[in-house]
Amino acid sequence: MWLAIFGVVLLFAVFGAVYIVCGFHRFSAIKKLGEEHRFISWLIAAAAAVLICGAWAIVNVWSVAVVMIHLFIIWLICDIAAAVVRRIRGKKSERNIAGAAAIAVTAVYLGFGWFFAHHICITNYKIDTDKDVGDGVRVVLIADSHLGITLDGERFAEQMERIQALGPDMVIVAGDFVDDESKKADMLRSCEALGSLDTKYGVFFALGNHDYGYYGDDYRDFGPDDLKAALKENGVTFLADRTVTAGEHLYVTGRCDRSIEQRLPIADLVKDLDSSRYDIVIDHQPNDYDAEAAAGVDLVLSGHTHGGPLIPAGQIGLLIGANDRVYGHERRDTTDFIVTSGISGWALPFKTGTVSEIVVIDIE
Repeated sequence: MWLAIFGVVLLFAVFGAVYIVCGFHRFSAIKKLGEEHRFISWLIAAAAAVLICGAWAIVNVWSVAVVMIHLFIIWLICDIAAAVVRRIRGKKSERNIAGAAAIAVTAVYLGFGWFFAHHICITNYKIDTDKDVGDGVRVVLIADSHLGITLDGERFAEQMERIQALGPDMVIVAGDFVDDESKKADMLRSCEALGSLDTKYGVFFALGNHDYGYYGDDYRDFGPDDLKAALKENGVTFLADRTVTAGEHLYVTGRCDRSIEQRLPIADLVKDLDSSRYDIVIDHQPNDYDAEAAAGVDLVLSGHTHGGPLIPAGQIGLLIGANDRVYGHERRDTTDFIVTSGISGWALPFKTGTVSEIVVIDIE
């Protein structure tokens, strides 16, 4: 389904590219040039579109598509608004004010998107429980670092220093730590940074769909086994359909990602656990809420959705049933669910529908 959506996005971008080139051709200087040198004028219009949109190929092709689609939509809206104004005034402007406005508005809008993707904020939740959790537990949750998009190894390490300052009792990494484009050096540095955290209970890690790699071990310079080895070497607890105890009052259960056919049902994972202990479940993709609530687990932590990074991506995900929730906190029966928008994002250096975040959860 998502591949079909991405295909539509690319087709939309191609159509948008034609519209944008035509829009540039309406600027008076280029239009006037076209009176004598038609081919050259269209060449300049196309070059202007490539300069504004195509330069994002330095990041990746998806960034080009995002910039182009946003510019196309905003330009179309500006053209419609200009047509309405012309009809009211009964006078046509010689200047391409709509085009200039579209470029300016797109730059500002995606500028904010760039800021929200790269500026990592702190989001706080408080969870109340009837179970004994001692003096309370502070959990810090991160997900979707997708190393290489907005975070390299060193910048990730800087964020771990911020997390240490928050005084966590445990740190949970809820998948998509790396991506197909991630570099081994960044992965190793980031695992080292996770290992440097000083917490009461430790650092717990569950894999996401991108951690396994979509294109095989030969595509990037490390594989899932290298990642697991680096985590173990740095004292990070790796959980794949496995539960461990944390102190006297807690369980931490890490599920295999939904993309793994052999993953166990949540009911099988927790059926033999002491129900008096508080059970935290790490499940990268938030789409097994009914089963997890029926199993009676206490808290489920997820990422994957990125909080709906670009409007309307989150809404589309809900409409097609890809996820039970896109972002935030929800309670079903006795189970609390939290989905983070992630500390970074997949493929795109923009977030227009959400922010990048570190999540702090105080359980009392």
